[in-house]
Amino acid sequence: MVDDKPFLILGGELGNSTFTSLESMAPVWGKLKKMNINTILAPVYWELIEPKQGNFDFKLLDDLITEVRAHNFKLIILWFGSWKNSMSSHAPSWIKTNYQKYPLAKSKEGISQEILSPFSKENLQADLKAFSALMQHIKDVDSTDRTIIMIQAENEIGMLPSARDYHSLANEKISKKIPKEFADYLIENKQNLNPEFLNVWQKNGFKTFGTWHEVFGKGEQTDEIFMAWYYAKFTNEIVKAGKEIYPLPMFVNAALNRPNAKPGEYPSAGPLPHLIDVWKAAGTSIDMFSPDFYFPNIKYWCDLYTRQNNPLFIPEHQFDNTVSAKALFTIGHYKSLGFSPFAIEQIPELDLLPKEEKLAKTYNVINQIHPILHQNQNKVEGVLLNNENKKTVFTLGNYEFTASHTYNLGWEANSSSNNWEPSGAIIVQTKENEFYYVGFGVSFTFKNKKNLNGKVGILKAEKGYFEGNQWKVYQHLNGDQTHQGRHIRSFLNDVNIQRFELYTYE
Repeated sequence: MVDDKPFLILGGELGNSTFTSLESMAPVWGKLKKMNINTILAPVYWELIEPKQGNFDFKLLDDLITEVRAHNFKLIILWFGSWKNSMSSHAPSWIKTNYQKYPLAKSKEGISQEILSPFSKENLQADLKAFSALMQHIKDVDSTDRTIIMIQAENEIGMLPSARDYHSLANEKISKKIPKEFADYLIENKQNLNPEFLNVWQKNGFKTFGTWHEVFGKGEQTDEIFMAWYYAKFTNEIVKAGKEIYPLPMFVNAALNRPNAKPGEYPSAGPLPHLIDVWKAAGTSIDMFSPDFYFPNIKYWCDLYTRQNNPLFIPEHQFDNTVSAKALFTIGHYKSLGFSPFAIEQIPELDLLPKEEKLAKTYNVINQIHPILHQNQNKVEGVLLNNENKKTVFTLGNYEFTASHTYNLGWEANSSSNNWEPSGAIIVQTKENEFYYVGFGVSFTFKNKKNLNGKVGILKAEKGYFEGNQWKVYQHLNGDQTHQGRHIRSFLNDVNIQRFELYTYE
């Protein structure tokens, strides 16, 4: 909810170094408008807002807010504080050069990493003071206009190249008893713990008292759980302090772990699916945990991230030719808060590239359909199809839908290719027999689950658009476009909205 109205984030994340001056962003604004984005995700760098300890400079942030507001976007701030992609690359120079006071994490071999240790009170206090100053400034300059709608705390937290920090502060902590707060969470939530985490705890006998290794066993799994607890406690202190100043929603994002990789071979101990219970136990002020996508199997990861009522938001996805279909799928199937490709401003001097043009069309139709998505939240489904998943079946009301990639029809130029461009759609039921289709590259056939002897026909089909809340028809489709009533469809190059009605005959 933004300004007391339902809001769907049709986002784009700027490249990490794009907004470093008004001049660097000048060619970008026009392209972002063409892409029908309503929300920009942009980093705020600790090193730039506090170049000298205690002296804050918010000019760059103020310029960003002014321009975002002038172009009628909303803004999500990404706090690049203690950690960005595991490393502490955006910490100020006065932090980096005084590593005696602001200690760095150490690998298993005792080698210092450019990663601030979460076990240091000095590190926490420095980050907390900077983030608190940032939130106070946002409250001062934006609490009336409310251009900023959400905050990401830190960025892709994780330990490398070891599963945990081996600084003396960490070594001291791991030899102590697990916090009572964590033990209480385990006892209270035993029946609802995610299975990956439950299995680790179960193997050692469901102990609730003892050191980390006594409770969870020896090995990298325990090292990662231990590290996750202290990363989450550190981040929670940041979020809690920020919310006390200005209570915006706040989330933490994760760099996903590669299959069969060991902790430390990926950023260990971030808010990953097998560690969400640890983060929930320690991060009580954090509103949600969000995946960043550079792996292909989006359904697998979204299924994991929507457990335990975690709201799904995708703040970062590699900007490729799959993003339009995935935006439709995640919004329709998971009721996600929104979707955001990364480096949205690619080659701003050029007109829209094909993948950008498709995203612009997709965002346009999603924005049009959003009011009825909100009004019919429990009657919505999303599909994502490709050459590995050519068909899927789901039910809305009395009807069973079979969704098929339009390449299955064999009518499109590249349908014989082995590399199918992903297609996606949202279907929303608005009346017993009335539905809206939003998307591209999908065809639908139907069965009536209450009348298996009957055949389902298309009573009416039309392509159109919403003008405000008013549906406008510009093409009736009861002909070749429905294959004489055999299916509802649009091809890969045709992103559109269709309204259709079904009926059953014998």
